[in-house]
Amino acid sequence: MKSTAEHSIPFDYSTAALSNDTLLTLYQRMLKPRMIEEKMLILLRQGKISKWFSGIGQEAISVGVASVLDKEEYILPMHRNLGVFTTREIPLNRLFSQWQGKANGFTKGRDRSFHFGTQEYKIVGMISHLGPQFGVADGISLANLLKKNNQICAVFTGEGGTSEGDIHEALNVASVWSLPVLFCIENNGYGLSTPTSEQYNCEHLADRGKGYGMESHIIEGNNIVEVYSQLKAITDDMRVNPRPVLVEFKTFRMRGHEEASGTKYVPQDLMDQWAAKDPVENFAAYLRQEGILTEAMEVEYKSAIVHEINDNLELAFAENPIESSESEELDDVYQNFVYQEVEQSETTQELRFVDAISEGLKQSMERHDNLVIMGQDVAEYGGVFKITEGFIEQFGKARVRNTPICESAIVSASMGLSISGYKSVMEMQFADFVTSGFNPIVNYLAKSHYRWGQAADVVVRMPCGAGVGAGPFHSQTNEAWFTHTPGLKVVYPAFPADAKGLLATAIEDPNPVLFFEHKALYRSIRQEVPVNYYTLPLGKAARLNSGTDISIITYGAGVHWALDEIKKRPEVSVDLIDLRTLQPLDVAAIYDSVKRTGKVLLLQEDSMFGGIASDIAALIAEHCFEHLDGPIMRVGSLETPIPFAAALEKNYLPQQRLTAAIDKLLAY
Repeated sequence: MKSTAEHSIPFDYSTAALSNDTLLTLYQRMLKPRMIEEKMLILLRQGKISKWFSGIGQEAISVGVASVLDKEEYILPMHRNLGVFTTREIPLNRLFSQWQGKANGFTKGRDRSFHFGTQEYKIVGMISHLGPQFGVADGISLANLLKKNNQICAVFTGEGGTSEGDIHEALNVASVWSLPVLFCIENNGYGLSTPTSEQYNCEHLADRGKGYGMESHIIEGNNIVEVYSQLKAITDDMRVNPRPVLVEFKTFRMRGHEEASGTKYVPQDLMDQWAAKDPVENFAAYLRQEGILTEAMEVEYKSAIVHEINDNLELAFAENPIESSESEELDDVYQNFVYQEVEQSETTQELRFVDAISEGLKQSMERHDNLVIMGQDVAEYGGVFKITEGFIEQFGKARVRNTPICESAIVSASMGLSISGYKSVMEMQFADFVTSGFNPIVNYLAKSHYRWGQAADVVVRMPCGAGVGAGPFHSQTNEAWFTHTPGLKVVYPAFPADAKGLLATAIEDPNPVLFFEHKALYRSIRQEVPVNYYTLPLGKAARLNSGTDISIITYGAGVHWALDEIKKRPEVSVDLIDLRTLQPLDVAAIYDSVKRTGKVLLLQEDSMFGGIASDIAALIAEHCFEHLDGPIMRVGSLETPIPFAAALEKNYLPQQRLTAAIDKLLAY
C-alpha cells in the first residue's frame, strides 16, 4: 500500500508493468462513465430521464473487461456496466436517446436503459430475467468454436443473479463443451436489498467453479490495474486454449439498486469502508503521485468529457419524441421473411410421419451448412424417437450436439448461435419439458427482434400429444402457451408431406418457430412424400374436404379424428380445414369456410379453457356473426391433467364427445 499526505491509497498499482499510455487510457475510460453517471443523476432528479441503475464504484470492472476484449468479440453487459458501452465508443447522443426512449436509440423506445443490444458494437443487451444471459454467451462462444476464429465472449451478472437456475445450467454447458466464455460475477454486496449472506452460503462465488470443473479467479474489482492485468493474461490464453473461466469481482454498489430505492438498508460503516476504495479516485491519486497524471492533464480530460456530454445531450434533447404507427409496431415483431417456394418433385416415396420429419431435417442440414442441431440424446443415440439417427455420421458432432439435461440453457444457446449468424434446431425431447426452457423462449427469443432488431433464427421441435399411454408429463399439447406470445411462430402439421415441407420453411424462416409433432402420428400415419427438398408456406391452411353443411376446423391429431367422422357420415357435407400453422393463422380460410356452411365446430386436443379454439371462436363471432346458422361449437379434452391408463386417457381425449357435438350442431 502506498500513501501520500493527501490520499491514502488502499491498492498497490505498481505490480503490473503497464505503460503510462495504458494507465492513462484506463483512467480516462473510467472517468468518462463516472462523469456521465453524475450528470444522469442530476437529469433523473429533474425528470429528464427515466429509471437509472448506477454503476458508480464499479467502473474498473466494466472498463477492464471491455479493454481486454477485441472489438469483434461480443460482450453481454448488465445494467451497471456503462463503462462497457463507453469503452466500445458508442456515440453518447445515441445512448442519451436510448435513455429518453427516442428513435435514435437502439430500441425505438420499446425498452429502456441498458436493455438493448447492437450488432455494430458487438454488445448483446440484458433482459430483466438475468439468467439467460449466460446461456446466450454459451451460444455465441459455440459459434466462435465452429468458426474457428479464436475469439472469446464475456458475460456479466451480479451475485444475486447467480442464484438463478439458468446460470447454473449455462456454466455446466460451457464446461462440458469447453466454450471460451469469460463469466463475470460482479459481487457488489446486495441484490436490491438482500445481502450476500442471504443469497448464498459459500465463502466465495468463485468456489462454485470447482463444481463445474471450471477455472475460476477472485479479482479485486475496484483495482483497475489488477482487473486489466489479470484479465489480459486470462483472455489471451483463452483464445489459444479455449475454455470457460469464472471470475468473481469483489466490489460494492454505492447507490441504490435503482436510484429510487436508496441505500438506507446498508450500514453506514460499510458504505464508508467501500467509499475509501473508490476505483476512480484512488487510481487518479496514484497517477498524480507517480507524476503520470498532471493537474493540467486532468483538467483537460474532464473538460473534454464535459463538452462531449453536453454536446450530445443537446442532440438528444433536440430530437423529437418518438412517433410510430400500429403497422410499424406490428411489422417489427417479426423479422421480415420472404417465403421462397421450392417446388415438390414428382417422384415420391411412402414415408411415415416420423420419417418425413427426419428426412426434412436431414435435407435442411445439407442445404444450410450453418445449421446446428441440439438436444438430449440426439447424437449417437439418434434421439428418443430416432429422428436424428445416422446424422452424426453424416454431419459430425460439432453440428449434431448432445446436450446436458438443461432446456433453458440450450434455448438460450440457440439464441446466441442466431446472434452469431447460425441457425439451430433444438429438440425439446417432449413438449412437456418446455416448461424448463419457458423463460428464454417467451422472454428472449420472442422479444428480441421487436426490442432491438435481432432475429432469433431458432426452431424448437416439440414432440407432443396423448394417445400413447405416456401419462401427465409426456403427453401435453401445449401450443396455446405460445400462440399467446407475440414474436413466436407455431406450426402443427398432421401429415408427413406437410411436416417435411413446413419444417424446411420453419428452418428457412429467421424467426423463432415452435414446431409441434404429434407422437401418436409418428408411426401410425403414412403418405406419399416428395423425395426432394421442398418448402410449404406458413400461415396457409389446407381444405381437406369441401362441404356446405358444417365446417370442422382443427389441426394435428384432430384432423384424423375429423376424417374418421367424415367417413362415418357420407350423407353430411363437411368442410374440413387443417390449419397446419397456428401462428400465423390463416383467418381467411377460416372465414371462408364459415361462410360456406354457416355452422362451425372447432376441434382441439388441448383442454378447452384457454385453448386456441377459444380465440378462433372469438374471431368468428366478431367477423362472421351474420353468416352463422348455429352456435360456435368447441370440442376439446377434459379439464384434467392427462392420465396414463388407457381407459382414462380415452375418456380424457375428445373423440367420443366429437360425435355428439357434430350431431348437436347439425340439429340447429
